[in-house]
Amino acid sequence: MRYRRAWIAGGTYFFTLTLADRDQRLLVDRVDTLREALRAVRERHPFHIDAMVVLPEHLHAIWTLPPGDHDFANRWRQIKAAFSRRLPEWESRSAAARDRGERGIWQRRYWEHAIRDHGDFDRHVDYVHFNPVKHGLVMRPVDWPYSSVHRFVGLGVLSPDWAAGPADDWGTGE
Repeated sequence: MRYRRAWIAGGTYFFTLTLADRDQRLLVDRVDTLREALRAVRERHPFHIDAMVVLPEHLHAIWTLPPGDHDFANRWRQIKAAFSRRLPEWESRSAAARDRGERGIWQRRYWEHAIRDHGDFDRHVDYVHFNPVKHGLVMRPVDWPYSSVHRFVGLGVLSPDWAAGPADDWGTGE
């Protein structure tokens, strides 16, 4: 099956990436390893992280690519590979995964959405920052340490008590 992706040079995108084993806490347990992988890839292939949250088994990110560049897929491939290479081998892998050189840490696919306008951007930033509350990890977005919400608060874009009400107040009744 061939997936259709929106390739917009210099575009802004929302992403969701998930571990293959949803019971793992690998992303928060090894958050420094993930940061190193991101930093290494950004040095070779620059992009701006507009917002990001790392949860135990998945992450959400909003990136803006440089003008003339649309290759987010290569960046994610390199980030996932760099993160995986930095971990000791512990997971069981199928013969096919071994043949492809895959570790089996990440789900093979990820979700991406091209941000359409300022309203779409704002909704996705709010989604990113509210996600730890939605998943019952904290009561307030600022209580989650692995989130760009702290940068937004530091810049005065959000107040420290942003979204501190009950989860039902934020339309997360999934």
